[in-house]
Amino acid sequence: MNAKNTERAHSDPPGMPEDERMTPAELRVVREFLGLSVDWLAAHLRVTGRTVRHWEAGTYVIPDGVRLEIEDLERRTGEFVSGLITALMDMPEPGVITYRDDTEYHKAHPEIPFPASWHRAVVARVAQEVPGLAITYASDAGSGTR
Repeated sequence: MNAKNTERAHSDPPGMPEDERMTPAELRVVREFLGLSVDWLAAHLRVTGRTVRHWEAGTYVIPDGVRLEIEDLERRTGEFVSGLITALMDMPEPGVITYRDDTEYHKAHPEIPFPASWHRAVVARVAQEVPGLAITYASDAGSGTR
């Protein structure tokens, strides 16, 4: 997809101020904080990985529609993190299962569109808030391996 097609797919909403435009550094930092690969984000946004790399390099201006979508991903992730923290704080021995890869994750949670790397990033954020959180891979949960 070329830059012209990208601009059409993710146009600037009317009245969006220039000073709220997402910077290349912000896009990359947020993408990495959410545990999302360039390819996953590109597929989610229906653009090529090359387009995302160009946005992160500053070669292409990041359309405000993309910024709004990234903010939505951040909001949804924050809600997931908060819900998990709330559920775990009441447990005497809090523990969470995470996943080695996308196949394992989507087999356990087909309703969640995010990759396993997103889930591991979520678990890392939860671990900062839940004292003594035990983290186990799903494939190790039954074997007693940590």
